[in-house]
Amino acid sequence: MGELRVRSVLVTGANRGIGLGLVQHFLAMPTPPKWVFAGCREPKGQRAQELQNLASKHPNLVIVPLEVSDPASIKAAAARVGEHLDGSGLNLLINNAGIIKINLLANETLEDMTQTYTTNTIGPMLMGQTFLPLLKKAAQGKSSSALSCSKAAIVNVSSIGGSITSPFEWDMVQIVSYRCSKVA
Repeated sequence: MGELRVRSVLVTGANRGIGLGLVQHFLAMPTPPKWVFAGCREPKGQRAQELQNLASKHPNLVIVPLEVSDPASIKAAAARVGEHLDGSGLNLLINNAGIIKINLLANETLEDMTQTYTTNTIGPMLMGQTFLPLLKKAAQGKSSSALSCSKAAIVNVSSIGGSITSPFEWDMVQIVSYRCSKVA
């Protein structure tokens, strides 16, 4: 397998955890992407401080305000990303953003289930729909017919919490809405 070469990548939930780690990885690549877009809810907030520090050192890192459960926010993010890409398209969309509500089955609520599904399940679908024109534009720019993240791709990040074959610590942490959203 060859080295991953992408011209542009958008990572959602990029202010901490796996999302921040992915951003750091892309920036440290021998041939980093021309554009690394880091989507997060509050780019100027305390939880995005490490991301802000990275952006001050890497001119190819653009922090994009993005709430994946809000169609208007997604549309605004797509417009902002599109402006930077200047017609070249987006190669890689990594749907990493997610939320977790810690509830036992007996205490699960409609509100928590709805919010978790909206963010963890519907959000990636809305992201894919909205960014599809930019992804198609990037794919058209490559002559190879092979499937490739270097051409254009959507990667949805999940977790073992959604596995039905591995009921990871169910007795200790049921996290019903999170598990259901990750299965979906």
